[in-house]
Amino acid sequence: MSPAAIIFDFDGVIVDSEIVSAQVFSRALTAAGLPTSEEEALARYIGLSRADTLAAIATQWGTRVPADMADQLAVATIQALRKPIPAVPGALAFIAQTAHLPRAIASSSSTEYLRTHLDHLDQTGQFGDHIYSGREHVTRGKPFPDLYLYAARALGVAPQDALVIEDSPVGARAALAAGARVFGLAAGSHARPSLTAALEAEGVERVFASYADLSDSLGLA
Repeated sequence: MSPAAIIFDFDGVIVDSEIVSAQVFSRALTAAGLPTSEEEALARYIGLSRADTLAAIATQWGTRVPADMADQLAVATIQALRKPIPAVPGALAFIAQTAHLPRAIASSSSTEYLRTHLDHLDQTGQFGDHIYSGREHVTRGKPFPDLYLYAARALGVAPQDALVIEDSPVGARAALAAGARVFGLAAGSHARPSLTAALEAEGVERVFASYADLSDSLGLA
């Protein structure tokens, strides 16, 4: 059944940035004496809000976390993601295919970051004002459902009539809690069998390895 609207996560769904963030986290945490692999960073921290990321790091490492860890991660991430980021393969074609549907972005990233990288991809006009940040538009970010509920309301659709495309277990949990239909996407350079398994464990309807397969499932190809 065709959805009434589509709500996209951003990092790892539209821009292929998750692996960059995981590399930044791995390097910064390891340098601070908290050895963390890219795989561990992807599984534990990517997709969380800044506050929840710091809470997860504190839970994992306790008093060993340096007092300035938040600043270290923020500076390293900003530097790494300042340059244009390529799109996830197939993302731009899928966005063009779904131009007839109401669409929004619901991301843990800031709206400044979202608009900057949409501009780099010449995609800002595809979403209009429907670009929403878990840092700015709601009090509680993912994994709480608030951001997806906000986006659905702004689009004028019931959450259960919207399709959410998510690449992170944390984001999938938020979308499912909102009552939305959720497709997992494992098409970015960070995709691993473990990511697919984690998305399936959250209870998404299906996990797609490419936008082509996702498009086919909706009868858009």
